[in-house]
Amino acid sequence: MRKSYEKGAQPDKAGLRELLATDGREHLLPLVNVFALAGGALDQIIDVIGRAAIEAVLEISAAEVAGPRQPGKRRSAGDAAYHGRQGGRVYLADRAVRVEKPRLRSPGGEVEIPAYEALRRPSGLGERMLELLLAGLGTRSYGKAVGEMAETAGVSKSSVSRYAAAAAGERLKELVERRLDDRDYLIVYVDGIQFGGHHVLAALGVGDDGNKRILGLREGASENAVIALGLLESLVERGLDPGRARLFVLDGSKALRAAVGQVFGSACLVQRCRNHKMRNVIGHLPKELHDQARSVLRAAWKLDAKAGKARIEQFASWVETQHPDAAGSLREGLNELFTVSAIGLAPALKRCLGTTNVIDNAHSGMRRRTGRVTRWKNGSMAVRWAAAAFLEAEKDYRRIMGYRDLWMLKAHLDELSTPPVEKKEDAA
Repeated sequence: MRKSYEKGAQPDKAGLRELLATDGREHLLPLVNVFALAGGALDQIIDVIGRAAIEAVLEISAAEVAGPRQPGKRRSAGDAAYHGRQGGRVYLADRAVRVEKPRLRSPGGEVEIPAYEALRRPSGLGERMLELLLAGLGTRSYGKAVGEMAETAGVSKSSVSRYAAAAAGERLKELVERRLDDRDYLIVYVDGIQFGGHHVLAALGVGDDGNKRILGLREGASENAVIALGLLESLVERGLDPGRARLFVLDGSKALRAAVGQVFGSACLVQRCRNHKMRNVIGHLPKELHDQARSVLRAAWKLDAKAGKARIEQFASWVETQHPDAAGSLREGLNELFTVSAIGLAPALKRCLGTTNVIDNAHSGMRRRTGRVTRWKNGSMAVRWAAAAFLEAEKDYRRIMGYRDLWMLKAHLDELSTPPVEKKEDAA
């Protein structure tokens, strides 16, 4: 059910202009026109470009009041000054959207940002602004859209562009520099995603409470040993203790598997993604055997580790004569396909940890937020967009399936840790 504050009214353009004029803000009327003439469809792109554009306009509006940011320079008495940043809310046609805005203060108290005051009232925003921003909404048309929006708002195109680029850069910096020693990460999923011809390798962690968090990104594919090793080493540098045994859920990349062993040692457990394995096996078989292979593998994964491996070995022996590559794929990494089964976890948690679906879902959220981009200029652009989209999607993450049984996995990992993780009663 839609909440009351998420329901937008039709824009009262004349009333909005009159309100700003009475507050002595005539210099922002061109900017208000952008929002007052807007319409509801802006929410379709707000997740990535729309949010960055609005935050850029808020930054420019703050500069109109307090001047440009000049760290270390004293302000004249009575002038408004920057006082950090704070969260806020602006309204689209049918919902509220959270943004980050500059905070201004003067000796008399808080100072309002005119553009934010105009945007935070439910008023049905968007048509003109969306028409400009959405002119195809690919990287080819984004420059034109920003330029037209800037001209309408009375600010320079280069100013808006700089603010938007800086915002994306800050999000990437936030992600790659965040500390990882603030919680006990029991599980680390690592998988890659592709933007055009550019690959991004991502790591996602699950804490002992079941909550998910993006741990890091690195430009490159999981098959690249240098990239995989660099990503994992960066996690250790930011506080992921290599002496703590963890469960790593990986795709079938041998380079990534070797990097995990090199950085985190043999005490860590590795679960090969069963979905990746199934696709690989089927790729080596003719179409008429695809359904049979799927049935055998799915049935085997429901068994205990010993019985499941025996069934897959039996199927591998059967196909080996005609399809030796498929048999080799079935046997490759077979023990690590049953890691979570060998531990003896609860069924719901075992299903969750048997594949990379958790991080694949995060990738799906990122694709939704970047789906309109048709041209990726370079790997740096891909990483910036990935960071911005991941951090945005992270706000909606839920705990993993079976999180109530994570204590079983934690107890097992505690025994493998070097030195062993102290129990609370022993520490007391």
